[in-house]
Amino acid sequence: MVFKRITIDPKILNGQPCIRGMRFPVHQILDLVADGKGFDAILDDYPYLELDDIKEAIGYGAWLSREESFSLPQINP
Repeated sequence: MVFKRITIDPKILNGQPCIRGMRFPVHQILDLVADGKGFDAILDDYPYLELDDIKEAIGYGAWLSREESFSLPQINP
C-alpha cells in the first residue's frame, strides 16, 4: 500500500508517522476521530490539515491493524 501523505523521518518526532512531513503525528488524527471529533471540526481546529490527510491517516491506521498483531490482556467481567 502506498501512502503519499504519511511521512516517516527520524529527524521529525523521532520517526513517528506524520502528516506530510509536519510535526503532526498520524496517531493524533486517529485519537481525535476515535474521540468522536468530526472531520470538519478537525479541519477547523487544524487549518493546515486537509481532508485527504485525515482520510489517509485512517487508512494508514487500518493498514497497520492488518499488518500488526498484538495480544491484548483479557478483562474479566
